[in-house]
Amino acid sequence: MDAGGMGRTAREGSVADGRHPGGVDGRDLPYPIGRDIEAYRPFNEQERVDQQVILERLRVDPDPFARTSIAHMACSIWTVDPTLTRTLLVYHNIYDSWSWIGGHADGERDLAAVALRELGEETGVTDARLVGLPAGGIYSLEVLTVDGHEKRGAYVGSHLHLNVTYLAVVSPDAPIRPKPDENSGVRWVGIDEVVGLSTEPWIRTRIYRKLIDKLATVDGELIARAARGLRG
Repeated sequence: MDAGGMGRTAREGSVADGRHPGGVDGRDLPYPIGRDIEAYRPFNEQERVDQQVILERLRVDPDPFARTSIAHMACSIWTVDPTLTRTLLVYHNIYDSWSWIGGHADGERDLAAVALRELGEETGVTDARLVGLPAGGIYSLEVLTVDGHEKRGAYVGSHLHLNVTYLAVVSPDAPIRPKPDENSGVRWVGIDEVVGLSTEPWIRTRIYRKLIDKLATVDGELIARAARGLRG
């Protein structure tokens, strides 16, 4: 699905194209997203470790944006209402849990655009605004393990998601709907409900708890600016 009417804030700190120097060892990062990831300031030790893993894969993998790589780029979008008291979750068919929203890059190198597209495809939301955070708008970084599973009748082997998370603001009055081949429900939930709704122990304690705690660090004016950009 085309992100269409979904607005994009200016992506601070990103580069338009081309190669640039990256990392203390001097090796090039051949993708613009690499510069954003390198400029990102980790929130905790998990992000510091995973940031280096992602940067290393971007340097050595000839095609880190393709699913054929055992460790490939993916993205998520932590979607909140303008008051930061609710977030939008989907009931993920494979993980059998209430979950954040996201997907694979599948060759696309503009992960912010992919994140907005996934939000539209998975929830029906057509009006969202990314929060204009530094480092290209990155809200969070994580390396996620994915166990082998069946998808559409085919076995998908275990792999890693090199995940970049963006923060988006959406009106809680926006129309929403599920995407039956991927999720069986979409709903707004209170921020304090998220951890209890997840059935994935590592995700809920290491990732969702982090995403919730990080909201207190976001400049309120950036949230307000994103909210003002919403239609209606």
